[in-house]
Amino acid sequence: MSRDDGSKFTRFGQAVFELGRRELALGLYWLEAYGGGVFLSFTDETSGEETYGAGRYLLDTVKGADLGTDGRRLVLDFNFAFNPSCAYDSRWACPLAPAENRLSIAVRAGERIPAI
Repeated sequence: MSRDDGSKFTRFGQAVFELGRRELALGLYWLEAYGGGVFLSFTDETSGEETYGAGRYLLDTVKGADLGTDGRRLVLDFNFAFNPSCAYDSRWACPLAPAENRLSIAVRAGERIPAI
């Protein structure tokens, strides 16, 4: 979390995908706070330069930020990666990307550093 607010997350799975001809994986989490839901945050080689340094969100089902499934496969589209609330206002407490979700590849899709 961007600050300790007691929020709990439970890792329940892993999304395996291909990006830039590389097989990558990101941990999937269940939010225990504000209504539950599937949550996926990540950082990449653009974090802190082109995109928000603490990472971006790809899935947050509580907020309707997901594309669902295609059969038994979870749909991930990095064009929909978005900044957490704390990117715009430090009063918000935001989940940060866990170590396993720090990609060693640049993801040049989705939201960029916000112009504040």
